[in-house]
Amino acid sequence: MKDKSVRFKDRQAALTERRNLKMARSAHAYVRGNTQKFYEWLESAAGKSLPKGPPVWICGDCHLGNLGPLGNTKGRVDVQIRDLDQTVIGNPSHDLIRLALSLASAARGSDLPGVTTAQMLEEIMTGYCAAFTPPKKGDEEIEVPAALAKAMESSIKRNWKHLAQERIVDTEPDIPLGKTFWPLNAEEKKEIRRLFATDEVHRLVTALKSRDDDADIKVRDAAYWRKGCSSLGKLRYAVLLEIVGRKGEKSEFCLIDIKEAGPPVAPRHKQAKMPRDNGERVLAGAKHLSPYLGDRMLAARFGDKPVFLRELMPQDLKLEAERLSEADAVKVARYLALVIGRAHAAQMDDATQRAWRAELRRQRPKTLDAPSWLWKSIIELMAAHEQAYLEHCRRHVLGKAVR
Repeated sequence: MKDKSVRFKDRQAALTERRNLKMARSAHAYVRGNTQKFYEWLESAAGKSLPKGPPVWICGDCHLGNLGPLGNTKGRVDVQIRDLDQTVIGNPSHDLIRLALSLASAARGSDLPGVTTAQMLEEIMTGYCAAFTPPKKGDEEIEVPAALAKAMESSIKRNWKHLAQERIVDTEPDIPLGKTFWPLNAEEKKEIRRLFATDEVHRLVTALKSRDDDADIKVRDAAYWRKGCSSLGKLRYAVLLEIVGRKGEKSEFCLIDIKEAGPPVAPRHKQAKMPRDNGERVLAGAKHLSPYLGDRMLAARFGDKPVFLRELMPQDLKLEAERLSEADAVKVARYLALVIGRAHAAQMDDATQRAWRAELRRQRPKTLDAPSWLWKSIIELMAAHEQAYLEHCRRHVLGKAVR
């Protein structure tokens, strides 16, 4: 028992240092990793003056890295929200502000001119409001920008070998221990065997169209996964499964991500009724906001901790804004705002959609598309995060290599 306690302590210390170093890579990385700073601002006078939208499921941490192409159980691909750890029933304007802040910080980190950031904020409002506006005859549909279309095309072509080489380095049926994957202790191994012997997990794994409902599944390997940034320090496991084929058929492999569901920091609506179990909360939010992801997730318990499981698919990709040109950045901002708008709008009736759109545009200047509350919020948030980022570097990583 003493040895296990020491290992856990060492693991937590290493994860904390890893998180600090990742957040020091750039101001954009700090914005992505420090959700707490954003939520603190929401409690300020400026944050509380945001438009009060209808209570719906929101991402709660809607930054650029949490959106991208996702595959569903039928093999289709669409751009949706990839991470729902902070999902709550709350104010939809919080997702809009978080997305705008992330895109603005990415633009600054990519040395795009300030006018591009201004144009991005304009197009964010255009794209988001389009989701709440019934299309009229002759209206041009917001098309998938070339930069995203290319990512989706690449996503569609990916297979298990691409996923294995990206996530676990090799296509052999094991998980190589080292910098990314750490060994499990005896209790963790026992809990994984128990979890993957349940009917619920069996149904999750065989949900893909190409798999037999009665196929045998075997745990080939498992490891603690040092992954993410804001979630570092919580339980995270990678489990390599073998789906045994029928006689004469080859076995299939898949990678399952087990992630602890901690209490949300994102502010929830006071009258909102959400699942008390945080794994169930994440699952409910995913089903409302990102059905491609929600349909291949499962809430469970890992010992006394709430977790959620999801099969990682080759089609799941993270967007890389640092590679965008000025023109692409503006178009991507508009389209991603449309994606978030559609996820919110799907939870509202027509009257609620019209009222919310009118409220969003209430403070819009005559010559600009973005309302004053959006402009002021992003200016405040950019300044606050830049200051906090520099202080973070001084306090946590001065004299250390930032890899």
